[in-house]
Amino acid sequence: MAYDAALDERVDGLLRGRPGYVAKKMFGGKGYLCRGNLAAGLMGDELIVRLARPDGEAALSEPGVRRFRVGGRTMGGWVLVSPDVLEHDADLRDWLDRGWAHAASLPPK
Repeated sequence: MAYDAALDERVDGLLRGRPGYVAKKMFGGKGYLCRGNLAAGLMGDELIVRLARPDGEAALSEPGVRRFRVGGRTMGGWVLVSPDVLEHDADLRDWLDRGWAHAASLPPK
């Protein structure tokens, strides 16, 4: 699956320069890693955000957020954020910061 190149540029611009930041193509999309842990990613035109399980559950009550599933399996703590929620850089930054904070709390890989 392809990913949105314009959204990729926006995400990279907001994360570039953070300690431990690496972006790489993975699983047909794009992943953004913090010290080797996936913080966020792109699948099509949606943003995947990795959160602690309780935060992921709470995020499901927010507009434009749904569970992330892989092969029919729900990924605990992982959410997909729709493109209409990401129109403004401040909103995109908020989601990226949330995923980054969780990834930064994990041991480096």
